[in-house]
Amino acid sequence: MPREIQLCLVYRDMWQSSGKYMPNANQLSKVAEPIINMKCWDRIETNGGGFEQIQLLAGENPNEVVRKWTKPFNEVGIKTQMLERGLNALSMSPVSEDVRELMFSVKSKQGTNISRSFDGLNDPRNLELSIKFANASGMISQSCLCITHSKIHTVDYYISLAKKFIELGTKEIAIKDMAGIGRPSSLGKIVKGIKNYSPNTIVQYHGHSGPGFSVASALEVARAGADIVDVSMEPLSWGTTHADLLTIHEVLKDDGFIVKDFDKKAYMEVKQLTQEFIDESLGYYINQKNRLMNSLLISSGLPGGMMGSLMSDLEKSHLSINKWLKKNKSDEINIDFLFSMLSDEVNEIWPKMGYPPLVTPYSQYVKNVALVNVLNKIKGKPRWSLIDDNTWDMLLGKSGKLPGKLGDEIIELASDLKKEFYTDHPQNLIEDTLKKNRKEMKDLGWSTGLDDEELLEYSLHRTQYIDYKSGKAKKNFNDDLEERRNESNSISDKPENKVEIIQIGSDKYKVEYSISEDISEKDLGVVDGNSVHSPIEGRFVLTKGSNDKPVKVNDVVKKGDVLCYIESMKVMNAIKSEFSGKIQKIYFRDGEDVYDDDILFTIKK
Repeated sequence: MPREIQLCLVYRDMWQSSGKYMPNANQLSKVAEPIINMKCWDRIETNGGGFEQIQLLAGENPNEVVRKWTKPFNEVGIKTQMLERGLNALSMSPVSEDVRELMFSVKSKQGTNISRSFDGLNDPRNLELSIKFANASGMISQSCLCITHSKIHTVDYYISLAKKFIELGTKEIAIKDMAGIGRPSSLGKIVKGIKNYSPNTIVQYHGHSGPGFSVASALEVARAGADIVDVSMEPLSWGTTHADLLTIHEVLKDDGFIVKDFDKKAYMEVKQLTQEFIDESLGYYINQKNRLMNSLLISSGLPGGMMGSLMSDLEKSHLSINKWLKKNKSDEINIDFLFSMLSDEVNEIWPKMGYPPLVTPYSQYVKNVALVNVLNKIKGKPRWSLIDDNTWDMLLGKSGKLPGKLGDEIIELASDLKKEFYTDHPQNLIEDTLKKNRKEMKDLGWSTGLDDEELLEYSLHRTQYIDYKSGKAKKNFNDDLEERRNESNSISDKPENKVEIIQIGSDKYKVEYSISEDISEKDLGVVDGNSVHSPIEGRFVLTKGSNDKPVKVNDVVKKGDVLCYIESMKVMNAIKSEFSGKIQKIYFRDGEDVYDDDILFTIKK
């Protein structure tokens, strides 16, 4: 007998997997009606993940955006869903239990019906409160299996994980294939195992299209009993996002499944509006490489949504390392060779880092360490010389239990640095903060908002919220957008660009860049003393938080003291002094770009 398959439009993830910013409240409200008029959707992914933080960065109030965006779908009975990161809630790092509880209460009242919760390490302990709080708020709790491929991530591993989530009270299971590397047959077996254990548990498939498995996987999981399939739409389908509605609809229908017909005129209207948002401004933040599919992801396992930023990081590193090679009278290397080294390094270190599923934020951690290792190898330096604090927290067990065992060299390095491993519940490391944050907002004269929703944003994204309230965020966004528009309009006046074709598996990328003043030698006016060099390119900042005290000239520091941070590839890398003595000179100001091997400080005994 034919079985119905429901469809979910991942409109949020379409944008987040393509570029930096997302549509604002007015744009989302404009596109909501034609999405509804398509008449084929049972669910819409509206918010969560980086959605709220990105709205703040653009100078928008995320609470107003979510309420306005979910309202039309609530009115017609289309379920809305959000993505949340378990222990991290909507942040990139762990948050307190009281903030997590408030988040579910607020998002439910704002009109979000389903919470898709995931833990980047697949540690059930980190989703226990998510399940509890989602159910208590009236939301539908959906727990994710973060899919990756290794000798320990077997079909039985994932079926066992799903059973634990169901026992904890989750109502649904999501197959979250963030890199699209789940093998179709194995995914089907996982779904079948879940359905055999709990026939009434809803299973939803979410697979990025990067390496090309997603269409076959969608059909395989549907045949195995999956209930809902996530899809995307032109002009933001395929590449690092998801398979298009038109393809998945036809594949499922041809196989005998009942899928709701869609209104083609409304589809074209949604497509046109999405393109308008791209053309107006958001396209300036979309890397066109994200439109490409890449079979090399099968082996490296890096998520599709990260490929655009990875290629951007790699271009900067390529320029930086060639600058260093030239300075040291060595032959320059091409970007194809550098990418190959990076891919090999990811494959080498991932098992030694405990096989963390390569999903936010752990995919960034593994990639960042791999890239620094590659740069150090070229310079003749050892591996593991720069591991940021967040990555160490993961390695030490402070973010949850790693799926695999750490390599001996990581354990030895932790011992040398006198770092202690943690085996208790990660949530116990974080004290409740709402009471303190409520007082801070009162002292500032700020309202905590309807249902304490402003208190939630202040607690989750403190720095971005302060910048939003001051107007700094809106100004920074508008200034940056104007600069990008001007750069686009005056591209013909720029120095002649260098073009290289790099081959990745069977695919080829055209990488275009210019050797600009940004990487030329800066007139540093070096003074006498020991120099502290930057080990990586990125943004120079003296402190990580507003409460930290920055170092200054004439401060006396000891070997091992943190001097500054380099914000690179979404993490803050602490730069420690290699010497004891007095700071003679600081060569960069907060927010300035630095490149590999730039002198940051001079310290004299």
